[in-house]
Amino acid sequence: MIKEVIGTGDTEQEALENAKAQLGLDENSEYDFEVIQRAEKKVLGLFGGKQAQVKITVKEKDNPADAAEKFLKDVIAAMKLNGVEVAVEKTETSATFDIEGEDVGYIIGRRGETLDALQYLTSLVANHVDNSYFKITVNTGNYREKREKTLEILGRKLAFKAVKTGRKTSLEPMNPYERRIIHTSVQKVRGATSWSEGENASRHVVIGPDPKERNNRRNRGNYNRGRNNNRSSKPVESNPDRKPLDESGGAGLYGRID
Repeated sequence: MIKEVIGTGDTEQEALENAKAQLGLDENSEYDFEVIQRAEKKVLGLFGGKQAQVKITVKEKDNPADAAEKFLKDVIAAMKLNGVEVAVEKTETSATFDIEGEDVGYIIGRRGETLDALQYLTSLVANHVDNSYFKITVNTGNYREKREKTLEILGRKLAFKAVKTGRKTSLEPMNPYERRIIHTSVQKVRGATSWSEGENASRHVVIGPDPKERNNRRNRGNYNRGRNNNRSSKPVESNPDRKPLDESGGAGLYGRID
């Protein structure tokens, strides 16, 4: 953002100080100035004469949230969608953009891929304003909350299936944030484990039976051999101390983007 003011005074220096005062600048402020009119003395001290005029131009630093908001709105405008509005919540270190309207389906895209791409690009813009970390979240309604819940349910369902059948299941490619949701959900089911395979855009989660738990069950079976044991082998919720995989280095989809 650029601000310009014109100061006046009996001398160029007075005009400069007048312009600085209008903008609230001090000795440490950065600005450009141009002398528009040099001071002219009155003839015989009575006739003519002009005051000096100095124009000051100040280019204010972009705010990460403002830069992100402008970029996001420009992109949405270029998509030529109907009735789409962007609500913004800003703090000193973050900004959340909630997109609403009849055409938000185009913004979400397949499995949220378009929404994720918008968030990634908007984060790039915000974090390159002053090269400091600024968290950006782009959402539409409560889509991300619903997506997270869906992934949690999916992870648990496939984890129980892996324990029951002893077979592994490969999921569709996901971003680091969504893979972490799956890992967290799977790690809450005893007898199941998860890992990631593939590179870049093809990286995906695989859910299968936990070899360690299988060995433990085999050992318990040998110990109880010959004894009447009618306990159910149904997998149960267990071991809250098991830590889920974190492939994102603590950042994930919503973390810092360099």
